[in-house]
Amino acid sequence: MNPWKGLRGLPREVWLVCATTLVNRLGTMALPFLVLYLTEGRRWTPQEAGFGMMVFGAGALAAGPFSGRLADRLGHGRILKASLWSSGLLLMTLPFARTRPLIFSVIFLWAACSQAFWPSAMALLADLAPPEQRKAVFALHRLTVNLGMAVGPAAGGLIAHRSYAWVFWTDGLTTLGGAVLLGFLLKARPRSVAPAGHAAGASPWRDRRLAFLLLPLLPLLMVFFQIEGTLPLWVVRDLGLGSRFYGLLFTVNTLLIVALEVALNLAMAHWGHGRQIFAGALCLALGFGLTAWATVPATLIVTTVIWTFGEMILFPAMSDAVATLAPPDRRGEYMGLLSLCFAGALALGPWLGVLAYAQVGPKAVWLSTFVICTAAGLLLARFKAGAVTP
Repeated sequence: MNPWKGLRGLPREVWLVCATTLVNRLGTMALPFLVLYLTEGRRWTPQEAGFGMMVFGAGALAAGPFSGRLADRLGHGRILKASLWSSGLLLMTLPFARTRPLIFSVIFLWAACSQAFWPSAMALLADLAPPEQRKAVFALHRLTVNLGMAVGPAAGGLIAHRSYAWVFWTDGLTTLGGAVLLGFLLKARPRSVAPAGHAAGASPWRDRRLAFLLLPLLPLLMVFFQIEGTLPLWVVRDLGLGSRFYGLLFTVNTLLIVALEVALNLAMAHWGHGRQIFAGALCLALGFGLTAWATVPATLIVTTVIWTFGEMILFPAMSDAVATLAPPDRRGEYMGLLSLCFAGALALGPWLGVLAYAQVGPKAVWLSTFVICTAAGLLLARFKAGAVTP
């Protein structure tokens, strides 16, 4: 089966947004090395570097809904380009900042400008893609992110060995390269206008269906982000399998996404949102829950495969569900709240997971992930956006 066959006929702008994301992500290396840059390059204490990461998280959280609303008013393409230009320039500037207040200010603005990319990109893709192909288009966009992230941090490690400053300059240059590519090739598009039957200008903060969708999603995402919290503790520290094997799990994850995610979402295009979201949540429940008994490399790879299927099924369906709920003139703001949900889960999930891991132990944590994902999935299984026929 050719996984790309179902994407024939997509507007060139869809491929352009995905290509721009790939160029941008191929150079993504600054954030993974920010703590090392502050501790080794700037000689800060770990506590000071940790505060720098908290400042980055605060900037990302602050920008989510604000940037989406701005994109709805000024145009998704315009904010997309502004995000790339501003974050690229801020990355280039950071190594020249000398005082702590200035460094923190640049980090906050960099996070806010970078975060503005996602609501704009997702809203623009939703505007461009026909409804029956939207899940696959979101999967395609995620594929470009994962391809870039497979290369960027690895290249950053080689560059950081020579110069931490060049990590930021390289990331900044690739971000500016994406901005140039987008500026040359993306034609200005009129802002979306709400069709008859939609409540033009309805605020997502008052949308009960969106709240029903996002509130159970938050604990699901907090479980997923244990890949950056308790999973490395389990694999590297407790099982003693080493950081190389832990990295191998992400190689398995990336290869599955590249090979299967687009085709999987094309095959599930006719599924209702609730059905697909429940299937994704159940895979997350099984993948993380069974980790309690995954104590050798083979079983850890199996659990990684299971939760990767959950990721591939759940995330495009969630994006499409939010895009379907949103009035066209508010799509950026709706996507901004989804982005805010991801940022909040990333900020809270690993932290709370590590605290629980220390208090009650790993097996209790992994079993609780099964309960959380199953409960959230059962709630979300009832969701209907109304645009997809089950």
